Amino acid sequence: MDALLHIIETYGLWVVVVCVLLDQGGLPVPSYPPMIITAAMAVESHDSVWPIVLVATLATLVADLAWFAGGRKFGATLLRTMCKLSLSADSCVGLTRRIYARWGPPSLILAKYIPGFAAVSTTLAGESGTSMKKFILYDGIGAVLWVAGAVGLGVVFHDAVDALLTQLDDLGQYALMLLIAGIVIFVALKWWQRQRFLGEISMPRISIDELQLLLKTGGGATILDVRSAEHRARSGWIPGAIQVRDIAELKLDPSAEVIVYCDCPNEASAAMLVKKLHERGFMRVRPLAGGLAAWRARGLPIDQAMESSLFAESVNSLTSMAGGARRYGPELP
Repeated sequence: MDALLHIIETYGLWVVVVCVLLDQGGLPVPSYPPMIITAAMAVESHDSVWPIVLVATLATLVADLAWFAGGRKFGATLLRTMCKLSLSADSCVGLTRRIYARWGPPSLILAKYIPGFAAVSTTLAGESGTSMKKFILYDGIGAVLWVAGAVGLGVVFHDAVDALLTQLDDLGQYALMLLIAGIVIFVALKWWQRQRFLGEISMPRISIDELQLLLKTGGGATILDVRSAEHRARSGWIPGAIQVRDIAELKLDPSAEVIVYCDCPNEASAAMLVKKLHERGFMRVRPLAGGLAAWRARGLPIDQAMESSLFAESVNSLTSMAGGARRYGPELP
C-alpha cells in the first residue's frame, strides 16, 4: 500500500491521465477515485489543483474525440463492437439513441453521469453527423463539469480522504487485497448483469434468407422497425417496414407472422419488443438476425426515397414561402 500511495503522490497527474483515458475508453477502470485522492493530496501538500483539472479534462476530450471519430467513420459497426467488448448491457445503445435523438448534442453535457452513456453517446454523435464544433463545445462543457466534480470532492473532503489513506496505510497489504477484491467484485457484477441480459434476449431469430423466402412466397409477414424516426430517416429501412412508435398503437392480429428488426448489438431492442409482443399473445414473432446491417450487407434494397422526397418538398415549400414573404412583406428599416 505504501508503494501505491507513493505512486499517486509522485506520479499523481499521470495516474489521473491513464485512469481517465481507460475509463472514458470504455474499460471498467474507475477514474473518479484517483482524481479525488490526487486532489486531496494536492490540498494537503498546499499544491494547486488546477493542473489536475486541466490534464483530466484533456484526457477526457482525447478519449471522447477518438470515439467521435470512430463513430463518424464506422457508425453502427463500432457500436456493435463496443458492446461485444463491453460489460454493459447491449440495451445501453438503444437507450442512448433515444436520449440523443431527443436532446441532441446538449445531452453530452450530462453524459458522464449516466452509466453506459458516455462512450456510446460520443460514438453516436459521430455517427449522427454532429459537427465537430458542436461536439467539442458540449462535450468540453460536460468534461469540465465531470472533472471539476471529482476535484471538488477531493478539495472539500481532503481531511476525510487523508484519514482514509492513513487507515489504508495502517492496514498495509490487506488494504491492497481489499482494493483488488473490490475491483474483481465490480467486474464480476457487471459480467453477471450482461450475461443475465443476454439470457433475457435469447430467442429464435429469423435469418435474412428465411425472411427473403417468406416475402417471395407471399407469407404476409409484417415487418416492424423499432428504431427512432431520426435514425430511420438517416439510414433508410427495409421496404414495407412499419416504424413502431408505441406498441399500443399496433393494430395487428396476434396470429400474424411478425418480424422485428433494429440496428443494434445482438438485436437487443428488437428482442425486447418481441418479448413484449409475446406477453400480448403474439406467438409468431421473431427478431431479424443481424438487423438492418445484415440486410444491407447482402446488398438488399433499402427504402429511403419517400421520406427524403417529402422532406425535400417541405424544405422547398418553406423556402418558397420565405421568399414570398421577403418579396411582398413590409420593408423594415
